[in-house]
Amino acid sequence: MTARDATAASEALARLLGAARAVTVFTGAGISTESGVPDYRSPGSPWRVHAPIAFKDYLAEPALRAEAWRRKFAMDDLYAGAVPNRGHRAVARWVEVGLARTIITQNIDGLHAAAGRAGDDIVELHGNGGHARCLGCGTRYELAPIRARFERDGALPQCRCGGIVKSASIAFGQSLDEATLRRAVAASLGCDLFVVLGSTLLVRPAARFPELAAGNGARLAIVNREATPLDAAADLVLHADIGDVLEPLNRLHF
Repeated sequence: MTARDATAASEALARLLGAARAVTVFTGAGISTESGVPDYRSPGSPWRVHAPIAFKDYLAEPALRAEAWRRKFAMDDLYAGAVPNRGHRAVARWVEVGLARTIITQNIDGLHAAAGRAGDDIVELHGNGGHARCLGCGTRYELAPIRARFERDGALPQCRCGGIVKSASIAFGQSLDEATLRRAVAASLGCDLFVVLGSTLLVRPAARFPELAAGNGARLAIVNREATPLDAAADLVLHADIGDVLEPLNRLHF
């Protein structure tokens, strides 16, 4: 079923949610655009101007590490005031009432955690851009002191162990964390309804998870403004604004 009217879309999704026992939610950049976080593929996207540096280049060249930090801080400034929107709040409520067990997200903005969910509820496939880690020992570093030193004298962060420090988001060419992937697989196979919110489902291995869920018998619902490669396999496709679809569901008692 495909629905374009927001009211009809909300009602259709509510029926699937009401019949579900275990829901896994999968989110992409589209859920955060209402918060002012730019997506990757729109024409004129600042991500194209401040394109991330490939992982192998980051490791190989100090000058490219410096450029990567410059671009990261420029992007951070663009959405520094972003707060959770209607979509994030609705999904947080689903977890709070026990309807959804896990949020798998492609996003690095931390807005699901800011909406009230954290820890085991959220699987951040592509890491988190809100802090940094040593690529050697895994020590966490906060961004504010890194930025202050970088902007003062161009100093690159380095761990006490001698390892390279990098934003905790996953760069192009960097392997995803194996433990994170295992959590995403378990959440995909452990649900009877898999809800995609704001993802084009073009990036792999991320697009693998709705396929796993559907192949294991779960129903699949997709809310995205544009068509995705999995639309034909979905039980429900909603080409509508995520906030408009999810906000009315907050009044329902599942």
